[in-house]
Amino acid sequence: MAERRFDDRVAVITGGGRGLGRAYALLLASKGAKIVVNDPGVAIAGEGADTSVAAQLVAEIEAAGGQAVANTDSVATPEGGQAIIQSAIDHYGRIDILIHNAGNVRYGSLDTISYEDFRAVVDVHLLGAFHVVRPAFPLMTGAGYGRIILTSSIGGIYGTRNVVNYGMSKAAMIGLNNVVAIEGAEHDVKSNIILPGAVTRMADGLDISQYPPMGPELVAPVVGWLAHESCPVSGEMFSAIGGRVARARIVENEGVFQPSWTIDEVADQVEAIRTAGPQWAFPATTGYIEHLQQSFAIARAGIAAAAAES
Repeated sequence: MAERRFDDRVAVITGGGRGLGRAYALLLASKGAKIVVNDPGVAIAGEGADTSVAAQLVAEIEAAGGQAVANTDSVATPEGGQAIIQSAIDHYGRIDILIHNAGNVRYGSLDTISYEDFRAVVDVHLLGAFHVVRPAFPLMTGAGYGRIILTSSIGGIYGTRNVVNYGMSKAAMIGLNNVVAIEGAEHDVKSNIILPGAVTRMADGLDISQYPPMGPELVAPVVGWLAHESCPVSGEMFSAIGGRVARARIVENEGVFQPSWTIDEVADQVEAIRTAGPQWAFPATTGYIEHLQQSFAIARAGIAAAAAES
């Protein structure tokens, strides 16, 4: 089997100077991709700036024979997002791959977190994704090709304490991912989500003494596959943690049909509602319609059966 390479492809990686983004940049560059390393070099909470972070990785990629340019704009504003994508156009004339990896952390319980700390994280993780996807998407559809990888988290899928800003932002990636997959399908623009588990700066202050080896290099190959032209899937989620790679999905069970309900009837049947029937897990690109079709079919069959009994 031929090695999967990225010759002549241009990849923009937000938060690309350190941690996971750095691993992605080094891997794709080693396979021939031209890289826009976006990283303003801020501290983990989002303060300050250090332009040398992106520049140092660019120098490392170039020293290894690759091609890369640095960009230090922030994803937190529409203007910053536009400038990041424009950097790829200015230097390389195209954009083929967008990996939104930029992130920050500000902790606080739901009843104590300040609005400033809430927005600081939402602006980077959630709005930051839109700020770079929005200008990149029409360029990709116009070219008839694109690969977008969004970063979510098990903290977005399952939630955890003291990071409502992070949890909400990461859960929102599912909606954006699905829309990109649907609207990009006819243009060979694919979008998928990575749920990475790796020890980076974002783990500072956590007790990682019981963690297995969890370096970014265990996640990067999954992102590399999602970024490659041979990737056949879109609108999906993949977790990569400690060497384990798996698909994650939102599922719904078939449930219970009645032609009418009371509050007490819902309460009486709640266990059946929660567990009855097979599970549905539709693909993003057709799930909306398939959900309606299945739901309507069950309703029609139930109404017909009730009418026949009366």
